[in-house]
Parts: sequence; C-alpha cells; structure tokens
Amino acid sequence: MMPQTLKACATLPHPMAPIMTPVTRFIRESEEVFTFDLAPEQVAPFMPGQFNMLYAFGVGEIPISISGDSHAPERLTHTIRAVGPVSAALGKLKAGDRVGLRGPFGVGWPIQEYKGFDVLLIAGGIGLAPLRPVIYWLLRHRAAYGRVGVLYGARTPDDLIFRAELEEWRRTPDFQLGVAVERAGPEWTGDVGYVTPLLSKLRFDPADTVAMICGPEVMFRATALALEDAGIADSRIFVSMERNMKCAIGHCGHCQFGPHFICKDGPVHPYDRVRNLLSYREL
Repeated sequence: MMPQTLKACATLPHPMAPIMTPVTRFIRESEEVFTFDLAPEQVAPFMPGQFNMLYAFGVGEIPISISGDSHAPERLTHTIRAVGPVSAALGKLKAGDRVGLRGPFGVGWPIQEYKGFDVLLIAGGIGLAPLRPVIYWLLRHRAAYGRVGVLYGARTPDDLIFRAELEEWRRTPDFQLGVAVERAGPEWTGDVGYVTPLLSKLRFDPADTVAMICGPEVMFRATALALEDAGIADSRIFVSMERNMKCAIGHCGHCQFGPHFICKDGPVHPYDRVRNLLSYREL
C-alpha cells in the first residue's frame, strides 16, 4: 500500500473487514446521481482523491471516491451514479440505514505538492465528485495557490450535480468557473458543447500550472492533449482512472494496468505515467 493508505488505515481494523456505518443524510442530485453522508464510529483522515469501498448488504461492494471535505473526516460524503446492482441498491438507502465501509484507499490528488501554482480542474459528468474535495481544499487554503479554474461538462442541464455549490463557486472572487452541456433546450443560457474549448477562457500560466482531470477516459485523454497544446507539461497533468477494483489493496489483481494497480498506485496518476499504456486495447 502507498503511504496515504497506510496512514489512514493505521488505526482501523483489517482493511478487508467492512465497518457497519450509518447513513446520516441522503440527497438526490439528479435522476441517476445521489449523494449520502456516513458517520463512521472510527474516523480515518483522507486526502482529496482517495476512495472507500462501500458494501450493500446481500448485493456486493464497489469503490466510490470520497466527495466531501477532507477537513471534516467525521462526515464521509460519497456521490454515486446508479449504473449497476450495487450502486442501485445504495441509491435506495435512507437516513438511518447502514452500509459496510472500508477505507480510505489509494493515492489522491497531489494538491499539497503544488502550492504557489495555478490550478486547473476539469471534470466530466460524475467526475466532479472526486474533484470536489480539491475545490474545498483550495477554498480553505486559497492564499497558498495561484489562479484557480474549474471546467465542468455534463450531458444535459438536468445532469449537472452540486448545482447550489456551482452557483456559490461562480460568485467566489478569483475563482474561474466554466460549465458546458452537450445538449440543451432554449432555456439553457450557458455554453453548449465539450468543456475543452472553454480552456481558452481561463487565465493561467502554463509553466506554473497543475491540472487535474476526472471523467470518462475518452474525455480525459482529449482534455490532456488540449492542456499539452496549451503548454502544460504532461508530468503536471493528473488523471483519476477507473478499473475493476475489488480488494482495494493490490492483492487480487483485478485492477492491474500494466505494471500498476489502480487501487493502490492510483486512482490518481500523472498523465506521463499512463499515457502510453492507454494506447493498448483492453489493458
């Protein structure tokens, strides 16, 4: 396991043993996406970008990135899109129900390593959830960083998540926010299309910028190329990857990606580490 995981799990039971944890709040973000808070009895610190394994009784277990504030680990927030049996079962929970919880696991966003840099965050769909802890971090430590830009793309206006917070961030001084949807009716007054063209509207110094991307693989590959064209080195572009994670500690091999295990060497990777591996089909 990497240091972030070791530090977080040092005071917890065996990392393969779920802890029964109550749901304290449930929010419907969109037709497919929901957010709930958990109140673990044993609090483990986490870094933005790390994930937990959530177990739905009688159905199974899935990895879900933490979408809450790392400065408040006593309230674990997860934002989930219902796409399979486990996530669908989790979507039927209500306050007072319990889930199995393991974690936190993995390597998160390297936000502390880039103090003084401009920061760009680019999210597609549910990918805004793993980046939201970075936004919380930046807002809390605003003076430690340069310019901040956030780009967020979704299929339609109805698919946008964290809408109230999007408006708060839009009103935040020295915080650049661009939102685009792929399809919209006449009532939508924002941008229509992909998020990458919005890069031209952001102010940043390519030589002193770190970029973090989370979204579908086709999206983050296109975005990484656009960032490189803008002058940002691929070693300062970070992506959060998804694979079939099962154990979360690098033992089962389900999430092996070349020489790496997504669960313990990621899910966040520098783009220069994985870009060549992404060219191989079914890797």
